[in-house]
Amino acid sequence: MRYTTGFRSPGFGYSGFLPKGVKWLLISNIGIFVLTYLAAWAGLGGLIRWFALTPALVVGNLAVFQLVTYLFLHGGFWHLLVNMFTLWMFGTAIESDWGTRRFVRYYFLCGIGAGVCDVLLNAILGNWGTSTIGASGAIYGVLLAFGVMYPNQIILFSFLFPIKAKYFVMIYGAIALLSSLNVNSGVSHIAHLGGMLFGLLYLKARLPRLDMWELRRAYRQWQLRRAKRKFQVYMRKHNHRDRDRWVN
Repeated sequence: MRYTTGFRSPGFGYSGFLPKGVKWLLISNIGIFVLTYLAAWAGLGGLIRWFALTPALVVGNLAVFQLVTYLFLHGGFWHLLVNMFTLWMFGTAIESDWGTRRFVRYYFLCGIGAGVCDVLLNAILGNWGTSTIGASGAIYGVLLAFGVMYPNQIILFSFLFPIKAKYFVMIYGAIALLSSLNVNSGVSHIAHLGGMLFGLLYLKARLPRLDMWELRRAYRQWQLRRAKRKFQVYMRKHNHRDRDRWVN
C-alpha cells in the first residue's frame, strides 16, 4: 500500500489448483497494471489519479468508487509482485475453505475498510491531496484470516525461517503499527492496519456462527458413527443366529 503527496500516483498456495476468486483477482490486478503502464507510456498517466484513493476527491467530489479502484493500482512491478504472491500464497487456502463468494466479499471488505481508514487519517492530518494505491490493505486482511484459521501452520518467514502463522501475522501487524508512527514514510501503514482491523471485526462476528456450524456437523457425524456401530452389532448378532440354526 503506497501513497504519494499530491494527485500523482507513484510509481503458499497449499493445493494444486487455483480457486476462481484468487485467479480472477490475480488476472485483474496484473491486467490493470499492464494497462496503466501502457497508458503512462502513451502520455495518459494523468487519468490514473481519478482511480487512486484521494481524500479530496472521495470527500469533496463523492468519488466513493475510489475505495474499490485503488485496490487494483500498483506503484511498480515489485509492489504488484509482493501483493499478488501473498494473495496466492495465503488466499488459496482460505478460499478453498470458505468458498469463492465469501472470500471475495471478505477481500473487498478489508480493502474498502483500509481505504476508509486511510482517507480519515489523511483528512485529519490535512493531506487532502495524497493519493493511495495498492491492494495491501486487503492483503493484510487475508494474512490475518490465515493466522486466525491456521494458527499453527508452519510457513517460512523471509523464505528462510520456519515460524507458525499466528506469530508471522503478529510480527507483520507490529511492524505496520510501529511504521504507522512515521506518516512521511511514503507507505500507507494505516491502511495495512485498517485492513487487519476490518478483517478482525468480520472474523469476530462470523466465528461464533462457524463454531456452531462445526458443532452441528460434528454432532451429525457422531450420529452417523453411532448408527453404523448399531448396525454392525445387529448384523453380527443376526449372522450368529443364522449360523446356530445349521450347527449339528
